[in-house]
Amino acid sequence: MVSLSAADSEPLFNGKDFSGWHGRPTVDPRKWEATPEADKTKWNQEIKDHWKVEGSEIVNDGQGAYLTSDREFGDFELTLEYKIVPGCDSGIYLRGIPQVQIWDPDAENNRKNGNEKGSGGLWNNPAGWEGKDPLVRADRPLGQWNVMKIRLVGERTWVWLNDKEVVSNARLHDYFAPGAPLLARGPIQLQTHGAEIRFRNITIHEFNADESNEILKQSENLLFGKSGKQWNVLFDGKDLEGWQGATANYTVTDGAIQCLEGKGGVLYSEKSYGDFTFRVDFQLPPAGNNGLAIRYPSVEEIEKLPKDLRHGDAAYVGMTELQILDDGHANYASIDPRQAHGSAYGMVAAKRGYLRPVGQWNHEVVTVQGSKITVELNGTRILDADLASVSEFMANTPHPGKDRSAGHIGFAGHSDPVRFRNIDILPTAN
Repeated sequence: MVSLSAADSEPLFNGKDFSGWHGRPTVDPRKWEATPEADKTKWNQEIKDHWKVEGSEIVNDGQGAYLTSDREFGDFELTLEYKIVPGCDSGIYLRGIPQVQIWDPDAENNRKNGNEKGSGGLWNNPAGWEGKDPLVRADRPLGQWNVMKIRLVGERTWVWLNDKEVVSNARLHDYFAPGAPLLARGPIQLQTHGAEIRFRNITIHEFNADESNEILKQSENLLFGKSGKQWNVLFDGKDLEGWQGATANYTVTDGAIQCLEGKGGVLYSEKSYGDFTFRVDFQLPPAGNNGLAIRYPSVEEIEKLPKDLRHGDAAYVGMTELQILDDGHANYASIDPRQAHGSAYGMVAAKRGYLRPVGQWNHEVVTVQGSKITVELNGTRILDADLASVSEFMANTPHPGKDRSAGHIGFAGHSDPVRFRNIDILPTAN
């Protein structure tokens, strides 16, 4: 995994007072701005009543609102130390979402909740989700300082407690919106109730796009490497060997495949695939438009199609076209939701708001299993669809290729200089 030095992080607590912090209980971050000022005033008073600074330590008496950062964060690594007393029950809210659990693992009153498994788990994840329980019990004896490191990229979460990994690449569930992707940004909250807890040495490093992408790729390599599988490289960064179709409309520049401005068509792999996991980094220009052609037919197959489909539109003749689109641009203010980035074009809408700013590289992972497709953008799942169940189509236009079981993968250009690099595929069936 990407490693950081202490110089890469900044203090989140100044060691003197609560400048940069405010009081907030368990509140959906989406609703924070609409919270009455009287409530905010009350919770800030609870910080004064129940939280204090002793030396360089933050101390809470087990009551009151939670200490909440004024700043909001996207992808980050947070490091802190904490010390608890018997019966303590606390936690760390990530982007305002509960929580990485901290508690007394020997307290009898929490046996029914599994406290004997130790701290560091994603307590509010549903039963059966990865990360709900820590992988190992790593708590130090009561009265000693524990060191916790938390890494969050998209909704992918890692937690280390006293140098032991207790959560590994688990998706953090959005407690306030079950089934929805995690919020892209939000505050850090120090939650506590029941007994005294102390915090110190709280630092944070917010990842840039390249750091986040590298963390995700390393974790993917590790995950699939454990099963003995290897990614197949589809692009060597030098030329279009192994690709066919609209090769004259794409070029290779600075280690990336780029659609030529004013050109388009489908550039697709020579090999055909059934079920697979595919990953790619892409960079959008302003208003950029392209797409991922999934299970795209060969030239011979296209020639056998009805005349009105022989133009080879990936969204209709292939299983689908997954949109690659700067959908926040004013040009697309009135698009159908099924045209937004990551959507199965014209069939199933993806969740929006997880693209990085134009000019930054995004990392996307697409998994295709039978008729099911998932899309994970920058560590956040934005599409989870079964195309076999789709019966309503945008503009009432059917998608005759949606039930294909195999085909090529490629890029469906639409005249914009969208760029692609680090293109790999892991076939699971053919």
